[in-house]
Amino acid sequence: MRFTIFILVLLVIDFYSFQAVKLIVQDWSMLAKNIAYGFFWGLTAFSVFYLLAHNWGWADGWSKNMETYSRTVVFIIYISKFLILPMLLIDDLRRLTMWVAQRVNGDPNFDIGRSKFLSKMGVFMGAIPFFTLSYGILRNPYRYKLFQQTIGIKGLSPKLAGLKIVQISDIHSGSFTFKDPVKNAIDIINAQKPDLVFFTGDLVNDHADEMADYMDVFDKIEAKYGVYSVLGNHDYGDYHNWKNAEEKEANLENLKEIHKKLGWNLLMNEHRILDINDEKIAVIGVENYSALPQFPKMGRLADAHQGSDGVNVKLLLSHDPSHWDVQIVPEFKDIHVTFSGHTHGFQFGVEIPGWIRWSPAQFMYKQWAGLYQQGEQFLYVNRGLGFLGYPGRVGILPEVTLIDLQPA
Repeated sequence: MRFTIFILVLLVIDFYSFQAVKLIVQDWSMLAKNIAYGFFWGLTAFSVFYLLAHNWGWADGWSKNMETYSRTVVFIIYISKFLILPMLLIDDLRRLTMWVAQRVNGDPNFDIGRSKFLSKMGVFMGAIPFFTLSYGILRNPYRYKLFQQTIGIKGLSPKLAGLKIVQISDIHSGSFTFKDPVKNAIDIINAQKPDLVFFTGDLVNDHADEMADYMDVFDKIEAKYGVYSVLGNHDYGDYHNWKNAEEKEANLENLKEIHKKLGWNLLMNEHRILDINDEKIAVIGVENYSALPQFPKMGRLADAHQGSDGVNVKLLLSHDPSHWDVQIVPEFKDIHVTFSGHTHGFQFGVEIPGWIRWSPAQFMYKQWAGLYQQGEQFLYVNRGLGFLGYPGRVGILPEVTLIDLQPA
């Protein structure tokens, strides 16, 4: 019954939004009108088929890519049609007011027909997400961008000047729809000839076996002094209904083993002290720690930090950037740079250097992408290498970060 009601609601949205399309094309040729009508109702037919296929089990044998793109197309279709509705509602309110005025005044000259202008505005509003989200899928999911940033650390030894750190984050291997384009990211990483590579969590969406097809991709990452990694909120498998606690724990253990097989040093609330050019660097890594209640607080920074006293440069890997304000800045002022990810920059936004920098992520996270500073402490938030849910990006491209350390 609920499914039937849901389908009926969608059809009401279709019929109502079609009123705007019908008005706009009324003066077109018959052929052009038929093409426009066919396109509109063809999208509706596809959406209904997709929903019925899932409800009746026809979609059980679909490939991952077919499921991913079909679901996304339906999402884009109804986001677009839904945005047509406000203009039509405004128009109907105008028409109702005119109708009442006509009844009161008895003036038959009031035109209570639909406004072509408001219909055009509604279709225009719907066209924006339709075309931008479609473009984001076709063009941007594997369009990796190198972001370069110099960070000046007070008291940094000249022997460490120019130390190159590459950061990647939020791979989400279970979301990838193609394998070969991912190799381009590895080429970008290795082309920087990094001293260190940091991975700041969310290797998978839920299951460790999502990495099976990508082991021979990510094991090609090269760094002079090693690759260091931490866990993100998705790595714990919290968003999947496991049969029991033992199955969930086994999945996490398998994921830890994958980090090892990749040759990565997984830091579980611990640190490593590296000797680079006769200088000591502490690479500290914590499990996921978020200031937001819906995400896990597994990180124990005090444990990870213990024993790093006397090291002049401390670098922290912590998946969630909200950790920085609530604990790192107030309690661990000797941590020079924190590396985070998690936000993906919402995979949607506008970034024009020197002019505008906006994303819905900023309504949830104070620090959501790029470099931030408080006093002598820095936070870098990576925009993510992969994607989650929506298989694309609009305005916020997948990121490989190159950090160059210099004396302040």
